[in-house]
Amino acid sequence: MPNAKVLSEKQAIVAAMTEKLKSAASGVFVDYKGITVAQDTELRTELRDSSVDYSVVKNTLARFAINNVGLNELDDILNGTTSLAISHDDPIAPMRILNKYAEKLGDDKFNIKAGFMDGKVISLDEIKALAKLPAKDVLQAQVLGTMLAPITSLAIVLKAIAEKGEPAAVEAAAE
Repeated sequence: MPNAKVLSEKQAIVAAMTEKLKSAASGVFVDYKGITVAQDTELRTELRDSSVDYSVVKNTLARFAINNVGLNELDDILNGTTSLAISHDDPIAPMRILNKYAEKLGDDKFNIKAGFMDGKVISLDEIKALAKLPAKDVLQAQVLGTMLAPITSLAIVLKAIAEKGEPAAVEAAAE
């Protein structure tokens, strides 16, 4: 039986992890057993740059936390070496970065176990599909680009007509 101090420390860790999971937009569990220190440092830097919280978790404590937030389906994946990447802003960021590393390093060294998004467990296939999506700011730029294309084309046509110096044609095009 653990002493009261150790027990209270573990309860505090579970409570903090539970809060992180509750407020997370998404998260991904990873088996990291074969990566080198340099690879881990590179991964952590990229995750940090994308505002993703990444940490190694103890399976037992993680099990208590995921059960507290209703993600009981993830109990089976909590064995071996486990790390967790959580994003509060961009739900696709941890999936995109971790999937890139899983493809680069291979399944024998770096393996995505499972993930969740908006409080629901998602499959490995869904994680891989979501990882292929571009970043949020890239998607916004693409949408704005498609919205601005017709307006830009109209402006170019009107400018070309105006440069020809035909006032009647300019008025007709404007209508």
